[in-house]
Amino acid sequence: MSKPHWSEQGQEPDYRFTLANERTFLAWIRTTLAILALGVLLHQFSTKLTPQLVITALAIGLCSLSCALCVLAYLRWRNIELAMRLNRPLPVSVLHVLLTLGTVAVGAVLTVLLLRYALGG
Repeated sequence: MSKPHWSEQGQEPDYRFTLANERTFLAWIRTTLAILALGVLLHQFSTKLTPQLVITALAIGLCSLSCALCVLAYLRWRNIELAMRLNRPLPVSVLHVLLTLGTVAVGAVLTVLLLRYALGG
């Protein structure tokens, strides 16, 4: 497999920074796998939980969030690698905002469902 065009630009960065960037990318991938696992888990229990439509929608939302974060993690890794090669400032990423908003949304829905269940509704 040949190297992508962007990886030939600029100068090779210090390998320590490249490896740190790669470790951060892998941490994001682990996060996306955990979110995907939660989506699959919710889907497995969607037939036993009520309301089924809300649980299924949460499962789909989590799986979609996982896919989006995975793509954005790669783009973040590539953009940082390119910035280091070209001696530019590090780019800003939307990953943190997307993960925060997604987690708050899922947490809020699950909190309402759990309160409803706990109160016998």
